[in-house]
Order: sequence, then structure tokens, then C-alpha cells
Amino acid sequence: MIVEAAGRLFLAPGFARVSMDDLARELGMSKKTIYRHFPDKRSLLTAVLERQFAAVERTLVTAVEDAEGQPFDVRVQRLLIAAGSELGRIGAAQLATGRGGDAMLRKYVEERTDAVVYRRLDELLRDGHRQALLSTPPELLSEIIRGALERLLTSRLPLELDWTAADLLRATVDTVLYGTIRSARPGTDDDQLGAVIATARDDEEEAGP
Repeated sequence: MIVEAAGRLFLAPGFARVSMDDLARELGMSKKTIYRHFPDKRSLLTAVLERQFAAVERTLVTAVEDAEGQPFDVRVQRLLIAAGSELGRIGAAQLATGRGGDAMLRKYVEERTDAVVYRRLDELLRDGHRQALLSTPPELLSEIIRGALERLLTSRLPLELDWTAADLLRATVDTVLYGTIRSARPGTDDDQLGAVIATARDDEEEAGP
């Protein structure tokens, strides 16, 4: 009961301004009663987040199971859309990357996000690499996706573009998976790109000391 009510207050916009007095009024009980269960606001918010991350994990497990047997890109897309929707709901990215606030709490959110979301993503990308389905190293692709996902969750683009957050997330996932620039020149493919990269590296080595 306490954790559920705290979640409604603390995970709403502006949660940092919500006090234990506000929570006591919401519950119709004294602060002393709350403190019998949770010694401070941090411990209570940690319990709230743990409850929410458990829900995120259940959603991701369902998304992975539902996509079993689908093409690789569909599996990645389903996982990322589920992860983005759930993390956006609890404001995890804002807590993890926001300036100021509670450093220990941000560290907790970072660790739980990594364990619940990104380890699953890394495993899926490594699997795609083993199957020769990726032209990019999975470690690089993972970093790109993490940055895009977390930046998107704190972005004002949904308002500026008049898109829903879900629409913007799907467009972002599609861009990461399939790219956005279509070549007008026939014959431009990954082999040619690899040759360009190799040539650039050779040039750098020749220009070195």
C-alpha cells in the first residue's frame, strides 16, 4: 500500500518536490507509521523502483518470448520498443542521467537498467553477430542504441514533431536497424563500405609518426 502510493507520487513529473508529508497525506497516515517500514525517502523510492523494474522485466520477457522464431531484426525491434516504453513510464532515464539529485539513487537505476534491459540487448546482438547478421560490431551497435534510447526518453522531440513517444521510438529503432540514407548509386553495399574503412585506416597508418 505504501509503495504503491509512493509510486504514484514519486514517479510523476516533479517527484523531487514530493515530500514524505505529501505521502503521509495521500495515505491518510502519520509519517511515523511510514518510517516504521522505510527509514527515509531514498529507501522508499528504491522499493518503488524495484517494484517497477520487476514489471519492466516481466514485459521484456514477454516481448522476447512473443518474438521467438521471428527474424532477427523483428526480435531486436520488439525488445527495444518494449524496453523504451517501460523505461519511459518510470522515468528511469531521467533518474539515471539527470544532474544533481541523489547520486546513489542514480547509480542504482543505472545498474538495474543495465541488468534488466541492456544485458538482454547485448546478448541478442551477440547472437546476431554469431549468425553473421550484423555488419557492425555488436559492442558498437549496443552503445549507439543505448545512447539513442536514453536520449529519446528525455527529448522534447515528441512535442516538437507532434509525434507520440511510441511513434518516435519506432522510428528511432528502424533508423538504428536499417539506416536512413538510401544510396542513389547502384552497387553501393557493405563490401564497398568495408573497403573505404580499410583504405582510411591505411591512410592513417601512413600518416602516422
